[in-house]
Amino acid sequence: MLTYIQNFKKFQPLLNELITRDIKTKYRKSILGVFWTILNPLFMMIVLSVVFSNLFKFDIEYFPVYLLSGQLIFNFYNEATTNAMGAILANGALIKKVYVPKYMFVLSRIFSSTINLLASFTAMIFVMLAMRVELHYTVLLAPIPLFFIICFSMGVGLLLSAITVKFRDIMHLYSVFVTALMYLTPVIYPMSILPAWLKKIVLLNPLTNILNMFRGVMINNTLPAISAIVLATIECALVMGIGLYVFYKRQDTFILDI
Repeated sequence: MLTYIQNFKKFQPLLNELITRDIKTKYRKSILGVFWTILNPLFMMIVLSVVFSNLFKFDIEYFPVYLLSGQLIFNFYNEATTNAMGAILANGALIKKVYVPKYMFVLSRIFSSTINLLASFTAMIFVMLAMRVELHYTVLLAPIPLFFIICFSMGVGLLLSAITVKFRDIMHLYSVFVTALMYLTPVIYPMSILPAWLKKIVLLNPLTNILNMFRGVMINNTLPAISAIVLATIECALVMGIGLYVFYKRQDTFILDI
């Protein structure tokens, strides 16, 4: 373990450069640049709020904030894991030339998405202030669910990046999976409208627990339940363990499959 920590510290400047490169590449030749990290969720919130609040008549107070909180969690997961999935393939030329800890490329994608997550969180605070939603002291606990979603996405990202090097079809299948996952996550709709059998399925989704925890501290002024924290810890540890194990077992064969 000490060797891994020393190795990480040695290559930390490279990780910083990779994160900077990912952000610059994403917003290259864009007039507003990184401001899109704030504008994108705001525009989507406005469109979806108008559509769903009028079409389905959801009886949710401050529905735009409810919707934005769901977008914040799910969009981060989607962006982080999708970007991490192609991290090894995108840096194949560099991997073939010099030795670099290969997980650095995956971490750079996760951390660059984390910067977008923090920007979206800032946008959500501004929206809450603009709509005069009361900010309770529980908002200070928001880092707890955010930490869980980052760890969970990192585990999934490591797993996907390792498998995708060998099986490229995963990239296409995953987009279908994420679409289905979005409907099985209460991003847009309240859990109360679901029939009992479907609610059980939605509750099996790890993102649901993290999202409910986030909404609790941000909107509902409720402390995270111990059971929810324990469940999220187990799920994150399990996914992270699987991701690290598969990545470690496959990393020596990456150069043969790139």
